[in-house]
Order: sequence, then structure tokens, then C-alpha cells
Amino acid sequence: MRIGRRGGWLWAGWVLALSACGGPAPGEAPEAAPSTLAVTLAPAQQRPLQRSVVVAGPVSAFEEMQLGVEVSGVRVTALNVDVGQRVHRGQVLMELDHRTLDSELQQAKASLAEADASVALARANLTRSEQLAQAKYISAAQLDELRAQQAQREAQRNTARAARDAAQLRRDFAELRAPADGIISRRIVQPGQVVAAGTELLRLIRDGRLEWRAELPEHQLARVEPGATVQLPYQGQVVSGRIRAVSPGVDSQTRTGTVFADLPDPGPLKPGTYLEGRILGQADNALMVPSAAVVQRDGHSYVFTVDDKRIAHRQRVQTGATERGHTEIVEGLRQGEQVVEQGAGFLGDGDRVRVVEAGSKPQAAKAGRP
Repeated sequence: MRIGRRGGWLWAGWVLALSACGGPAPGEAPEAAPSTLAVTLAPAQQRPLQRSVVVAGPVSAFEEMQLGVEVSGVRVTALNVDVGQRVHRGQVLMELDHRTLDSELQQAKASLAEADASVALARANLTRSEQLAQAKYISAAQLDELRAQQAQREAQRNTARAARDAAQLRRDFAELRAPADGIISRRIVQPGQVVAAGTELLRLIRDGRLEWRAELPEHQLARVEPGATVQLPYQGQVVSGRIRAVSPGVDSQTRTGTVFADLPDPGPLKPGTYLEGRILGQADNALMVPSAAVVQRDGHSYVFTVDDKRIAHRQRVQTGATERGHTEIVEGLRQGEQVVEQGAGFLGDGDRVRVVEAGSKPQAAKAGRP
């Protein structure tokens, strides 16, 4: 059929008009309608929550004693302990060369024995003189002189006894004994070494007692009370402790305070081990939602609610503690409100959704969804 020039222009204009109205071009398939995402809903409801504070800190000795000797210039002749060894109160840990000290002690004992003999002689002379004085064979002045002589001998004996005690004390210093039961934690001396008074030679963890210490910011420090339980996971097991003390104040610069937890049964823990611990507080009720319902975007926490038209709305919330798959909602949500649980991570604000029963898997969102 022949189409005139005027008819050809009309046909071309009709095709362009259809294209401008959004209709499909000739030979082109129509675009498919966007699909909706299947989601499940869960209510925000009150649940029991065990309040806790999680913080890291080192395991330390409750009391670590620095041991040394009180004599100088003496050589170590015997070292009877090593690091990690458990010792008992009074046990000899180390011995020094005591030959010179033994000689001084023997001299002091001899001097004391001589002084004792002098006192005995002075007493015998005085006793005889008192009998002679009664018979008027000696004068009162002679009797007074003998009494003074006895007092002098007794004073000399006291001096000799003090010298003997001092020599015995120096001899005792040649043996370093454990001041308490405990565990040797450090050894800084070797046999044959010449030591000086006051120098640290050994360290002893008193009674083998360990504790866990942690620095808490002031807002968390106020939530911890003495007697609270501490749980320290370590090598597949949990070591339990109890808060012994909480620092009464906070550091003016760091704004932190220290908590001290006794570890009555430390098990495999060693001093210096750095652990994350959970300090358990009081249990109470809290508004909670499934943790899967909370999404993190732009550094904030959000949940999605669904209105009657099945449109998802993003809602910013403030979260708290997390326990057994549920997250506490501190602000931004009311009790009983339904939030998207399965499928929340695929949603964007304003998306149309299809609500299904819990347990159904959500469909993947179309590409390009924020």
C-alpha cells in the first residue's frame, strides 16, 4: 500500500508520542514490576536481663614480698628454691657464708660465760662479807664496796648477754627464711654471688594469692559494688572471682577508678595474664528485641517498623546490653511495638514488604537497595 508524504509524517509523530508517554518501544518487552521482600516481625517486650560490665585487666599478686638480707659483703653458699616453687613459713630459702659470723658468736658466748663467772664470784664474796659484818669483823664501808662490785659484775654480764644476742642475730641473718607461706615468683641471685644489705634477691607471692584488677570509667565504676561476681574466661574454662574492693575515687586526669577482685581458685592463671572479665550486677527487666532486628548504619543503631500499608520505616534507637540473642533498647521504642526481625538487614526506609510467619527465610532484595 502506498503511503503519501503527509501520511508518513503522521505515522512518525504517532510513534514519538507513544515513546514520550513511557510506553514500550516497538519490539521491546515491558519492565517487570518490583518485587517485595518477605520479612518476619517480633515484638519489643520486657525480658529478664543480667546486668554486667565487661572490662579487661591484668592478673596480679595480691601481695608480692621483696626478700633480701641484712648483712653486706657476704657470699651466697646455698640457694634452696627456684621460681614457681611453693614454700612454707620459716623455710630456709638461701644461706650465706657464716664462718665469720660463727666465730663472732662463739666469742660473744665466751664473754658471756666469763661475765657469769664474775657475777657468781661477786655474789659469794658479798654473802661471806655480810656474815663477817654481823660479827663486826669488817666495816660497813667494805661491805658497801663489795655490794657495788657485785652490781658492776652484773652490769658487765648484761652487756655480754646483749653482745651475744647481737652476734646470734647476725648469724641468723645468714639464713634467709620465708616470712610466710607462698610461691617464689622471682629470683635475682645466684650461688656464689656477694650480696649487699637491702638488695632484692627473691620475690614471694604471699599465700599464692592472686587478684584481678581493672580500670573502669566513672559511669561504670558507680555500678560495681564489693561482693559482685567476676567471670574470667581463659583457655576454655571460666575462673570465678569476687570484687574485694572498689577505689573510693577516680583519677582526675583519666576519670577512671580501679576494682580489685579476689581469685580464691585461680587455676591456670598466672600473674601478668591480661584478661577480659565480666562483672555481674543485679538482674532486672529490660525492653528487648531480637538482636537480628537491630541494624547498624552510619554509626547508629536502627530498627524497622511496618505500618498498615506494609511500608517499612527506619527508626533510630539507642541500644544497651546484649544477652542470649536479644538486645536491650534504651530509647526509641515502646513496649509491644513490632519490629522486623528476619530481613531487616536488606531493608531501606520506605520499602514495601510482605509479612510472613516466623521461621520463613527472607527473600533477597533487588540490586541497588541501600
